[in-house]
Amino acid sequence: MQHPNFVILYVDQPARSARFYSQLFDLQPIEESPTFAMFKFASGMRLGLWSRHTVEPGAEVLGGGGELIVQFEDVAALDAGLARWQALGLPILQAMTDMDFGRTFVALDPDGHRLRAYVVAE
Repeated sequence: MQHPNFVILYVDQPARSARFYSQLFDLQPIEESPTFAMFKFASGMRLGLWSRHTVEPGAEVLGGGGELIVQFEDVAALDAGLARWQALGLPILQAMTDMDFGRTFVALDPDGHRLRAYVVAE
């Protein structure tokens, strides 16, 4: 069976972005070079950070064209996640709000990629 297991974000400075995501997810990259860094999560999903200056073919759209989604266990964990992300200095694009799928907020990474955190509606 085929299924997606890898997301790549185009970034300005892979080393800077790797430090950011290391701190955000408390995880070290499994691969890192001057133009690329990769993380592997417990779920098996991988996140790649590829230099927008070296990606082939060249990318025309950078941050903001999609979202990296992070699910939290419950509302208390989501609230703690918001406080932690704010303490790390992440710009909050969407304040905590209730939507049809659950409670959510949106932050931005250093390259303007949207990071949506949520907990499923009860």
